Amino acid sequence: MRSIFIKEINSFFSSIVGYVAILVFLIATGLFLWIIPDSSILEYGYATLDRFFEMAPWFLMLLIPAVTMRSFADEFRGGTIEWLSTKPLTDLDIILGKYFASLALVIFALIPTVIYVYTIDSLSLIENNIDTGGIIGSYIGLIFLATGFTAIGVFCSSLTNNQIVGFLVALFACYLLYSGFESLAKIPAFTGGIDYYLGMVGMAFHYNSISRGLVDSRDVIYFLSVIVLFVSLTRLSLNRRTWDTATQD
Repeated sequence: MRSIFIKEINSFFSSIVGYVAILVFLIATGLFLWIIPDSSILEYGYATLDRFFEMAPWFLMLLIPAVTMRSFADEFRGGTIEWLSTKPLTDLDIILGKYFASLALVIFALIPTVIYVYTIDSLSLIENNIDTGGIIGSYIGLIFLATGFTAIGVFCSSLTNNQIVGFLVALFACYLLYSGFESLAKIPAFTGGIDYYLGMVGMAFHYNSISRGLVDSRDVIYFLSVIVLFVSLTRLSLNRRTWDTATQD
């Protein structure tokens, strides 16, 4: 797994696509947070990063599929997946190596946004007036959200040998799991109890719960379950491709 992890990191930073994806993410968050009037903290007038944590999931929804779209699609297109299968590595080693490499890159993209905390604290009229606990909780929520989105992205990449298709499928799947169930819960036909449980299926419910500053075990179990589910689905997808290849031979 370690060799796959290092290979993926090197491959990502040897391509301009990796740098562009991270740069676009940071520029977009910066523009929406400080420049664009409707979402600017400067226009909002309060020393809080709530605006950032409201927008960040949507930016991650674009960044993570861009990072994961080549995970398996490139291997299938180049035929190197057969080479990997000859190495003393299990399918799970390959999947986890690619998963943790993609997750590390996403966390790397989030690290520069910590400067926003210092900026908000400096702009505040009252010293040390920011909600540090809420900010830490929100960053923890973002990391958990990133773990789920990354697992979804890696799975979607295993379904195709086309990077663009992998990106679009991952984008749709992340949107569906983040906001789709929450939107369904708002339909009048589901009001009266089932709307609450529908909302709980979505990632937004658990992300918002952690962002309040309280890391509940139920939210942690939810995100771990999403990771296990999509890693297992990725394994099944690889096994299916291996079986199809063996049948054709």
